[in-house]
Amino acid sequence: MKLFRILLRAAWKTVIGAAIAGLLNGISTAGLIALINGALHHSQVLGAFLPWAFLGLALLLLLTHFASQVLLVRAAQQALLEMRLLLSRRILASPLRQLEGIGTAQLLATLTDDVDAVSRSFSALPNLFNAIAIVLGCLLYMGWLSPILFFALVALIGIGTSSYLFLASKARRFLKRARDEQDHLFQHFRTLTEGNKELKLNQNRRVAFINEDLQPTAEITRQQNQLGFTVFAIAASWGQLLLFVTIGFFLFTLPHILGVSSTVLSGYVLTIIYLMLPMQQVIDAIPIFSRASVALSKVESLQLTLADSPQDSQLSTHETDGLKPWQKLQLVGVTHSYHSGGAEQPITFTLGPLYLEFAAGEIIFIVGGNGSGKSTLAKIITGLYVPESGDIFLDALKIDDRNREAYRQQFATVFSDFYLFDRLLGLEPSHLVEQVPQYLERLRLSHKVTLQGDRFSTTNLSQGERKRLGLLTAYLEDRPVYVFDEWAADQDPLFRDFFYRKLLPELKERGKTIFVISHDDRYFDLGDRLIKLDYGQVAVAH
Repeated sequence: MKLFRILLRAAWKTVIGAAIAGLLNGISTAGLIALINGALHHSQVLGAFLPWAFLGLALLLLLTHFASQVLLVRAAQQALLEMRLLLSRRILASPLRQLEGIGTAQLLATLTDDVDAVSRSFSALPNLFNAIAIVLGCLLYMGWLSPILFFALVALIGIGTSSYLFLASKARRFLKRARDEQDHLFQHFRTLTEGNKELKLNQNRRVAFINEDLQPTAEITRQQNQLGFTVFAIAASWGQLLLFVTIGFFLFTLPHILGVSSTVLSGYVLTIIYLMLPMQQVIDAIPIFSRASVALSKVESLQLTLADSPQDSQLSTHETDGLKPWQKLQLVGVTHSYHSGGAEQPITFTLGPLYLEFAAGEIIFIVGGNGSGKSTLAKIITGLYVPESGDIFLDALKIDDRNREAYRQQFATVFSDFYLFDRLLGLEPSHLVEQVPQYLERLRLSHKVTLQGDRFSTTNLSQGERKRLGLLTAYLEDRPVYVFDEWAADQDPLFRDFFYRKLLPELKERGKTIFVISHDDRYFDLGDRLIKLDYGQVAVAH
């Protein structure tokens, strides 16, 4: 049902038009069968109108089939487009901690495997809808021929449908288990690509990874999918058997019991034989829709629901016009916790409670050992993490859900795990683009990178050079606050000195507030403030 809600939400007018065309298609199909059955029994009622009636219904069948197919294809593709965009917006609108908890592997599996499963179901919709329309039209015709035989047929269809759905529910469980394993498989694929150098350099590790991780997970996925589709094949074969049993029942049993006329009997048999193809199309579509249903359930389990309207999925637009210039940033009783380990041995790391105050235009160094909470503090300051307790204030303005989006627009960042975009996304003013060659020259990148339109000629650079290019985009954003997370760690000594002694003071002269996460203690004297963290607590603040 979720699939049809998505389809109706995306293009309900088109779906209604397709439904009407499909209904006419089913009626014209039933009419053609009735004409054929009448012609076989030399009906005198139709007479000379038979050829013209046959031609008219054939043309109606052709036009309605084409119309319903085209309309449903259009609706399905529109629904798929909106689902992809909605899912992308949901991911962008979801809290960072939630996405980190889901993990990159599951998100990639959702954006690829789950979307592909839903796409296949939408592609199957046109044939399915037409098949259902034909089945309904034929059932109406058979009900008109003989109500008694119709009820007998409905009873047989009910038995067959119930048994098929029972087997289909078993198959769906196997498909669900296969989908759960897909997350682990995507995690192994990440290991394969991101850890490729390490795997190449260590044969034992490479063999263990293939034999103990990748192959068993892939084998379980294959096995569960195979079991699911095997059960569906058994159910489909059972459905076909019941169809022939039904034909035999109407041919050899019911005529002796009810004394049915040859015209009615031939009409039923002819219609049932004609129904074999559309019924098979319905049966073939059920595994596709079962897999799509599993995919949507997986999306729902990640709390990335597709059930809401597209408008509800937009990023927060409350007070996004910007905040007034501020003089003071305060963290009052702010805490944030990480939970890991099992239920029996939970491991918790808590940052805070933090009581910190920063003035606009300062250079603040954030220091501490690995795992002390420096990057977490940076994510809290930038609004990427919502404090579990406590509050953040800009002057007297409390940051909450109404203005958090506007608050985030105060920051330009280069995190240690930053992503380097190959385009100047969101930087439309021409005067900004005109500054790029100057910055490339100053950051010693002009010999490797040029700007072609709004796209960099390459991002295939060393880590230090990639950070310089990330710094360039941060410069162009021209935000009130800059956050650099271990930015200088991958720079050579000369450029590291240039960053601390030249670039940071220039930003300060422009009135920018700068947070620098660093281990370079020889440059701490350049800062106005120093915050030292020790296992989540502020050890030094001056």
